[in-house]
Amino acid sequence: MSKTTRATQALAAAKVAFTVHTYDYDPNAERVGLQAADALGELPHRVLKTLMAEVDGKPVCVVVPSDREVSMKKLAGAFSGKSANMMKPADAERLTGYHVGGISPFGQKKTVPTAVEAAVMSEAYVFINGGQRGLQVRLDPRDALKVLKAAAVALIA
Repeated sequence: MSKTTRATQALAAAKVAFTVHTYDYDPNAERVGLQAADALGELPHRVLKTLMAEVDGKPVCVVVPSDREVSMKKLAGAFSGKSANMMKPADAERLTGYHVGGISPFGQKKTVPTAVEAAVMSEAYVFINGGQRGLQVRLDPRDALKVLKAAAVALIA
């Protein structure tokens, strides 16, 4: 497994501190984020999942703790929209350039607005997908926001 991806390159280019962590990805896991937290020996609220959605038909990226569910109503509100829905996996892969289970908010093929669950900002560090299945990056959530630039911090879960 390569530890260099578009996500890790984006973080390095932004000059933020991060570490790379690998784990045995289970494609049959019922909830991939929770499986990653367990495999890393981390609390589920520190291991974030990256989801791709649409608000009023426009693509957005959503980063939330792996043990939380996204409220579509709150997500739409975070982007001043009326409705939100999850993006189809094939569309998410085409838009981001990553495979489902390995989607990172960093280094996506096309930059889209990103919302980060506000609750994660109180953590000293979080894990976010590093751009491939079984690869996570550990970093300060404030640094993640710096790299994501236009990220909204909202109560979305």
